[in-house]
Amino acid sequence: MTLLAAAVIVHDRARDRLVLLQRGPNANFARGSWDLPVGKCDPGESVAAAAVRELREETGLLVREEDLALVHVVHGAHGAESPNGYLTVVFAADRWSGEPVNAEPAKHSRVCWVPFEEVPEDAVAPTFEATRLYRAGERRLLLTGWR
Repeated sequence: MTLLAAAVIVHDRARDRLVLLQRGPNANFARGSWDLPVGKCDPGESVAAAAVRELREETGLLVREEDLALVHVVHGAHGAESPNGYLTVVFAADRWSGEPVNAEPAKHSRVCWVPFEEVPEDAVAPTFEATRLYRAGERRLLLTGWR
């Protein structure tokens, strides 16, 4: 079965920065790497509802579904919890409430604002590519792990 997940680029347009989290030493995968707020859809949950929930659970930030804009779809060949592949729908939001906090310290070392030009190239794939394309105004399908 293919795993369905949602990620959110929270874009502070005034300062041209976004929220990233650094995966902690107990993370299921990519320990120490930077990533977007992202997570799996629960059974019976829409991908937009999952985006809102995961963002709140990981960062404390609140967005409304109607403030999410579809940015990319990521199709991964396999993942840590999805040996048969995954689809991650990447949304962007430039309206939110709250300030980012590390709401899941057992999973993440840090949650913070990062200028777009400082997103690490070795971030969890395809975070670097997705954020660069988003900032350039490009929206597309991103493939990872396929030959």
